[in-house]
Amino acid sequence: METGGKAGAAILPAGSTVPGRDDVLGQAIPFDRARWLSLLPGSGWWPGELDACPIVSGRARVDRSTVFDISRRADTIEGRRHLLTASLVWGSGTKARSVARHARIFAASSVSDIDTRLAAALDVLRREGAVSAYVAFNNGERIRFLGPAFFTKLLYFAGHDHPVGPWRPLILDSVVARALRAADTEVKWPGGGWTTPRYTRYLSLAHAHAGEARVLPDQVEAALFSHGRHPS
Repeated sequence: METGGKAGAAILPAGSTVPGRDDVLGQAIPFDRARWLSLLPGSGWWPGELDACPIVSGRARVDRSTVFDISRRADTIEGRRHLLTASLVWGSGTKARSVARHARIFAASSVSDIDTRLAAALDVLRREGAVSAYVAFNNGERIRFLGPAFFTKLLYFAGHDHPVGPWRPLILDSVVARALRAADTEVKWPGGGWTTPRYTRYLSLAHAHAGEARVLPDQVEAALFSHGRHPS
């Protein structure tokens, strides 16, 4: 199985544009505080930064920059809990069904189990880098109902600005995969359940493109996400 992309392989579909980093950090998602608080194991899982988020059209909105701020406390149990919650909130939106689906992890596992697995996987990220952490979350440190679309968000926020190894962790979800399917025709890109070689290939291609374009890799991820949401 391949573990990386070929030199010059396409990563962005034709016509895609790469957003500025400020635009990436400002990507904001609305959320419903009360809905989340009713599903968390306790109020101590809720990061205070979310209560300071701006209100737009009657909804609080959290951006990537805020989740990055929260991630800087991920060396403590409380900080990791806050990062997990913030990553879920940022990725879920306000629909009751979406929030309930992504909050299933709290009902499916004990607090101690979540804490242990979260700490172990993020420790792998700090010591060995993005690919090894992907393996950890997908195998020995798997948290029930926390799949790649969301644990790569955790890895991204915890490690993008302080990478270990050759690649920064990036988000891989069904929307990004849809854009990859349009551009990278050398392999199959399913809508979920991506293997480690697929994640490795994605990181390799995205970093190569970022290097050529002189941007950060999450700007390439954001361009993929934008195209995946609105394919031409």
